[in-house]
Amino acid sequence: MNDKTIARAIEIIKGKTDYIAGGMEGYAVLSLIDENGYPTSSTLSVSKADGINWITFLSGIDSNNAQRIAKCNKASVCFASPEYNISLIGTVEVLTDVETKKAMWQEPIGEMYNGPEDPNYCVIRFNTERYNIFLADDGTEAVGNI
Repeated sequence: MNDKTIARAIEIIKGKTDYIAGGMEGYAVLSLIDENGYPTSSTLSVSKADGINWITFLSGIDSNNAQRIAKCNKASVCFASPEYNISLIGTVEVLTDVETKKAMWQEPIGEMYNGPEDPNYCVIRFNTERYNIFLADDGTEAVGNI
């Protein structure tokens, strides 16, 4: 384990959780398994994160992602740029309780949903089980389990 590399990855992810200031930088790729057993990937806005332990995304309950999660909860999340590659592997769940939806709510998604109580709005929570982090600037890598 490389604590310095993990700490830098946590800093990078934290910078992705500011949807308003982050613009396109606030996105990550969520990969799921589709109904035919093939991997699919979607670019989603990062809502909040607890380091590399868990990451949340905001979505619709009727979205392809939510439907795929209901059938298979295995997933991966990737943050990538020429400077780094942060690959996280784990499980994912769809959360619909109002308390969680309020805690994760961000005003820019108000254009798509009628507030945190909107029945179509949900939170996708990814829980990391293992990671592979590469930082190009110093060539360090960290691979391990949570």
